Amino acid sequence: MKTNSYIAALLLLFSVMLMATCKSYSEKQISKETATRGNIRIAVDESFQLLADSEITAFEGLYKYANIRPLNASEDSVLKLFLADSVRLMITSRKLTANEEAYLKDNLIISRTTLIAWDGIAFVINKSNPDSLIRYNTLRDIFNNTTGTWKQINPKSALGGIKVVFDNQGSGNVRYIMKKFGISALPEYCYATNSNPAVIDYIENHPEAIGIISVNWVSDRDDSITHAFLSRVRVVGISSEYFSEGDDFFTPHPAYIADKSYPFIREVYAISRETFTGLGRGFIQFVAGDQGQRIVLKSGMVPATMPVRIVQIRKE
Repeated sequence: MKTNSYIAALLLLFSVMLMATCKSYSEKQISKETATRGNIRIAVDESFQLLADSEITAFEGLYKYANIRPLNASEDSVLKLFLADSVRLMITSRKLTANEEAYLKDNLIISRTTLIAWDGIAFVINKSNPDSLIRYNTLRDIFNNTTGTWKQINPKSALGGIKVVFDNQGSGNVRYIMKKFGISALPEYCYATNSNPAVIDYIENHPEAIGIISVNWVSDRDDSITHAFLSRVRVVGISSEYFSEGDDFFTPHPAYIADKSYPFIREVYAISRETFTGLGRGFIQFVAGDQGQRIVLKSGMVPATMPVRIVQIRKE
């Protein structure tokens, strides 16, 4: 009897140890970061917030142990977070400069840059403003401080001075416009709010204003935020950069971004500083893959890693 009791006690002790070992192993496996598992913070240029949110939702839906927390901020703030190692991945509209890459290399970090989309800069106006078609040269003159009133655009306009509104002082939209038109400073009638939704709010209440935002804020008609914005403002059609006096005007539709008819186009990059194959790299691979690129297209942008077929429908 004593022998049997002794054996039973040993078996019980062995079972408890085995369960504890399995539990410990399972917890370690779950906590270990891989390309589809772990916790990570990423920095996202606020211009691409809706795109990033959609990609994250889809990715986390596929991988239940993945937790991606986006920090949405201006382009300047996103870059600072990335260089300070506060985040391992950022989504932005510009590549790192040679000096920034050198800084990372000095800290034994090799950045990896992936082009994930082509974006369009959208110009939006108040619903009551009838001048929803603007020539490229006119926009150039606005930012070069030679056209400052609506009557200079349309002599019949009842509106006064033009106000141009950006999403943020440190925005990539500001940098893009200044680089596009080769200017070192914006005219005094240019202002900055603190977000893309704030731009929409301003335009809705100021008929004389022109707002500048990323196209993904006004393109996905199935998204409740985008749908609400489109009901409050109008998207401007712009003539070609190279045939500005022609009769064709283009909105930032994916087809016109893809064939470069629309004159305000830029790249969107996912840039990683991971030194191993972690969750950041797995997320980038997803965004650059088939499913992620379909989300890019649905967001109103043009996929960068998959072919886009443009179909022209003719009326007989």
